[in-house]
Amino acid sequence: MDDALVVNRAGAADVEALRVLCAEHAAYERLPHPADQRMDALAAALDDMPPRLHAWIAQVGKEAVAYASATVDFSTLDGASYLHMDCLFVREGWRGRAIGWQLWETLRAFALTHGCHEVQWQTPSWNRDAIRFYRRLGATESSKLRYRFPLDGTD
Repeated sequence: MDDALVVNRAGAADVEALRVLCAEHAAYERLPHPADQRMDALAAALDDMPPRLHAWIAQVGKEAVAYASATVDFSTLDGASYLHMDCLFVREGWRGRAIGWQLWETLRAFALTHGCHEVQWQTPSWNRDAIRFYRRLGATESSKLRYRFPLDGTD
């Protein structure tokens, strides 16, 4: 059995693996996660040309153990493109094995090849392990509040 870690770009064919990882990620971050999670929209966003969402799945053998997702955005204030890392999640039991680091390096390389000025993301203030990881990367914190306003009548 091959136990090497492999990071691959995710497409519509990977939506079921992403659904499972997203549900675990939401539970970890104490967020609501609808069971129907609009899987068709996720598949379309991954396979649009150009893709609206970029995602990668880390696998050991056939087991999906982590994922990262991002979008390319543009900062009016900076006048430059940046990569917004929406998610970076490593399953319990797989943390501490440099899987997050490999996903980060994949995201970083993608950002560089797409002319991004920087990578931006957020994490809950209580997630001390993530904060330590991001500080080890050399990232700096920005103090802002994030707001959301649902337009589809759901919360």
